[in-house]
This record gives sequence, structure tokens and C-alpha cells, in this order.
Amino acid sequence: MKLTLEGIKDKAAWKSAGITLPGYDIEGLREKTKSAPEWVHFGIGNIFRIFIGSIADQLIENGELATGLVCVESYDFEVVDKIYRPFDNLELSVILNNDGTRDKKVLAPFAEALKADPAEQNDWDRLKEVFTSRSLQMVSFTITEKGYSLTDSSGAYTKPVLQDFENGPAGAKTAMAIVTSMLYERYVHGAWPLALVSMDNCSHNGERLKTAVRAVAKEWVSRKYCEEGFLSYISDESKVSFPWTMIDKITPRPEEAVAQELNSLGVENMDVVVTDKKTFIAPFGNAEKVQYLVVEDRFPNGRPRLEDAGVYMTDRETVNKSERMKVCTCLNPIHTALCTYDCMLGYEMFADGMKDPDLLKLACLIGYQEGMKVVTDPGIISPKAFLDEVIHERMPNPYLGDTSQRIAVDISQMVGIRFGETIKSYVTKYGSAGTLVGIPLAIAGWIRYLLAVDDEGKRFELAPDPMIPELQERLSGIETADENGIHERLQPILSNENIFGIDLYQAGIGIKIEKMAGEELKGPHSVRKTLQKYL
Repeated sequence: MKLTLEGIKDKAAWKSAGITLPGYDIEGLREKTKSAPEWVHFGIGNIFRIFIGSIADQLIENGELATGLVCVESYDFEVVDKIYRPFDNLELSVILNNDGTRDKKVLAPFAEALKADPAEQNDWDRLKEVFTSRSLQMVSFTITEKGYSLTDSSGAYTKPVLQDFENGPAGAKTAMAIVTSMLYERYVHGAWPLALVSMDNCSHNGERLKTAVRAVAKEWVSRKYCEEGFLSYISDESKVSFPWTMIDKITPRPEEAVAQELNSLGVENMDVVVTDKKTFIAPFGNAEKVQYLVVEDRFPNGRPRLEDAGVYMTDRETVNKSERMKVCTCLNPIHTALCTYDCMLGYEMFADGMKDPDLLKLACLIGYQEGMKVVTDPGIISPKAFLDEVIHERMPNPYLGDTSQRIAVDISQMVGIRFGETIKSYVTKYGSAGTLVGIPLAIAGWIRYLLAVDDEGKRFELAPDPMIPELQERLSGIETADENGIHERLQPILSNENIFGIDLYQAGIGIKIEKMAGEELKGPHSVRKTLQKYL
């Protein structure tokens, strides 16, 4: 069986393999999308395909969405060449249930896949055509947290961003410049309304997207690339809105075991691909069944009936509370705290680390004891029930095959969101965060992890993270440093508000983290001993 439009015509073969096929007219859907696109998405990797794709697929199946998704990649073009086009933009969704069973379905809402690159003239022209269509209602994003960042840890614009400022809309290369360039096309050709919807795991994601787009636009207006009225257009939320969202679905990298099962069922060419940019992707996606998407209902040009596919449509305050609950307390801080210790203690799979008594204790300390004291209750989801589901059902699911290395990708850009918000809440509520133990242990573990040496003294490879060179340079020689030497190396990091959103010394935990990190540096098994001491 081939995962292509021609291949899925043999419905009996797919049914006998236990794989559900789309019940709608795929080619008709694509024709409608070509002439009147409604939904564009940037960042077309695993979570988009199996989560956002499943939402669109359900709406199409139910007759509530008549067009498909225009899939746009701005970072890793191999994804388009190796995963979309050879498989006619189809995906095989594999849901990994807690009991070991797997639900399999072919998803087909992906109408077309484009490379957002001025050098790819046909794709670039088509992207302009899509953005200038009056029918376009929303542009959503899963480009990871770093996709919105224009600056480095010092607050200075990065070199690629500065180049985009100089080159203007026609030569845009970074994601935020590309989006701003397309928005300018829309402005020039009618200034139609539009919603730009970040679905990434970062605090106030809509605000971050809006800030980045406006920053690029201001630079281009000052250089006379864009008309002054463009700034007014993207600043008017009745014209261009930036809804906030909370998204949650554990989506590991495509698993070799899943690929082998699909091949054994007769599905061809299910190999996992690792691109030159270290994107792990496959013609299939695998993920847990549980999923949450909470979206601020602010769509000036209309929207699909997302609520009919299980999406919570609500106001900004409720989205913000839901996002804070998940990102700052009930899920992401636990992921971030444990993944570094997993790497140092020899656990490849995150679920295996959850069986470790010390790491489970750390998870419960950060979640139930420290987090729940300042957790934000969104009203639509119970924080306690959500945390119970995370710790006792979702994270320990051995069938997810989620690796701690995947969770640790870009970790240095996430510690501020995952821990900084709770730290700031403690300072606001209690005057100091000095009573915290689990979160300081997590930050100390992150610092110790950056040395790329496990608790046995063996080297290991760090997950990709653009801040590693800068941080490792600051930590150089810390292994043999005395107490004063440790302070000299850690003080610039722990006091950096660009990393944590707050000076950790002023918050009352800087010295505590220094002490914990120093104890974890005292040779083999000191990481385990330090955990046990403080827990």
C-alpha cells in the first residue's frame, strides 16, 4: 500500500490493515482551496500534522469546512521535499493509547505545501496569491518558541533579522519577516481583515507574534519599504488580530517501532527522515490521544467552527489562565525539570524517568506543592485534574516513546517561561521565592546538564539549542572552580532577566541554585546524591 492519492483508492487493503481513510472528496477540497483559501499554517512539522491537521480533518469530515490547509514551511524545506510532496500531502496519523493499542487514520486536509523562500519563485508567488485572497480568514503557527525571537540573550537583534530589515519584504528570510512581507501584500491589495494565531507553547504567544510583526514593519516603514498606513493596518485589531492560545498534546518524534508496524501491515516507505537541520519527521505521525486547544475568539474575517472539533473558544483572559496553568505549572515545568536529569541519569525515554522515585518526587514537588500554591485556574479546565492526568496517565505512558532529548530541544530558551513565571508569582505573593526547592533544583540540573557529562562521568550529546555555545563559554572551567569561581560563572546567567524574566538573586534563590549546582559538580553520582538530599 502506498500513501498517495492513487494508493488509497484500494480501500479494501487499507481497511484490512485497520487504517481508516478520509471520507471526503480530497481532490475537490484541493480545488476549492486553490480558488478560495481560508486557512494557512506556518511550521508544518509533527504537532501540526497530527493535531491541527486532525482538527481540520474532523471539520471537513463533518461538512463544516469546505477548504483545506495551505501548509507553509519557512525553516526546513526538506520537510516539503521529503514528506509532503512524495506522499501527495497525506499523513498517516497513529494515536498511541495507554493500553498499547493504536488508532490509525490517513489525514488529508493538507491541500498544498509551500516553501516560504523568495528563491522558490512559484511557491513565493502562490503564497502572495493566498495572502491577497479576500477569503483568507486565519494564519496559524507552530514554529516553536524561537521562531518569534528577533533578538539574542543580550537583547540585540540577530544577524539574520538585521539582514531582513535591510533587504525589505522582497528578500525576507526569517519567519517573522516572511509573515510581515505577506501581510504587506494583503494590505496593498485590499487590506482585508485577518487573524494571525500562534499555537506555540509560549507565554502570551499572540502578543509575542504581534510584537515581532510590528517590529519588522516599523523597520521597513522607516526604510521606506512600506507605506506608513501599513502600521495602522496591523495595529488595528478589527483588521489584523493576534488571538492568544493554549495548545497541549504530547507529540514525540516519529517512532521506529511505529514505522516497523506500518511496514508490516503493508504500508510502503514509512521510514523516519532526519533532515540536514535535524528535523525528525516521517510520512506518519505518532502522538497521545489527549489534546487541548484553547483559542481567543477574535477573528475579524470569520473562522471555521473550531469548537465542533473540541477546541475551546473563549476570551483572552481565559486563554491566558489556561496557558499559565499548563506552561507555567501543570505540564511544561515538569517536562523541563526532568528531561535534563533523565539525560544525566541515563534515561532515554521520558516515561522511564517517571518511574524513578527521585524524579517522580521532583515532578510532584514542582507540580503539586510549589506550583499549586500559585496556579492560575482558568475555570474551563481543573488544574488539579489536569495535573493528575499529566503525572499519572500522560507522562508515564510507555507507548508514547517520547525521548528526553526531544523535550530538551531549545531548553535554554524555555527555562524562563517554564520556571520564571512561578518564581515571579512567589515574589509577588510572598515577597520572595526563597521557600522553593524543586524549581531551584530544576535550574541547577539545567546548568549541570549543559556540561554534557552524565552522573557516571561519561560524555553525552546535548539536544539542539542555539544558546549552548554562549552558555558553555560562561560555564567554562566550572567543574574545578571553588565556591567563588562558581559564583563568578553563574551570576551572569542567574541574574539575566532576558533568560528568566527576573533576577534570581533578587528573587531570593540565586545563592541556593549556586549551592545546588556546586554539589552536583562533585564527581560521579553527585547529581543523584544532590537530588536525594534536597528531596
